Amino acid sequence: MKTIEEINKANVKKIEAEKKLPEFFPGDIIKVGVRITEGKRDRIQYFEGVCIAKKNRDINSSFTVRKISFGEGVERTFALYSPVVNSIKVIRSGKVKRAKLYYLRERTGKSARIVEKIKKKIGINLDVKPEQVLEEKTELVDEEKKIKDPKTELQKEEPKKKK
Repeated sequence: MKTIEEINKANVKKIEAEKKLPEFFPGDIIKVGVRITEGKRDRIQYFEGVCIAKKNRDINSSFTVRKISFGEGVERTFALYSPVVNSIKVIRSGKVKRAKLYYLRERTGKSARIVEKIKKKIGINLDVKPEQVLEEKTELVDEEKKIKDPKTELQKEEPKKKK
């Protein structure tokens, strides 16, 4: 017989295969697409703010997003694997030293800012395709090398003597 933890882990794997969720941390500015049902119609409303807390508990994982709306602080907690959460997009990564940023609740303005984390990219970007070398261009370069006169090149290299 399966335990509850095994069932939850299986459900998490199934949901992760269906939806692509980015890796984000507290301090990141994220944009959460929330599915809202009004009558018979569904629409997606975006909630953009700073992630101030994240709990990793298998199927019960959740995160809290805080934003300032019309001068008032608004916090919303989302279940990570909920069907209500349509998409999550990381706008900016923040550099913080804490896992829970509840101290931002008392702060406003410049004191509530979070420094941006600069990520170092190492290696080659696989999304960009390298330029293809055409045979015609290589042939033209070979012909130009043959045409050049070695005597004129030597004269250019020697400095002129003053009399």
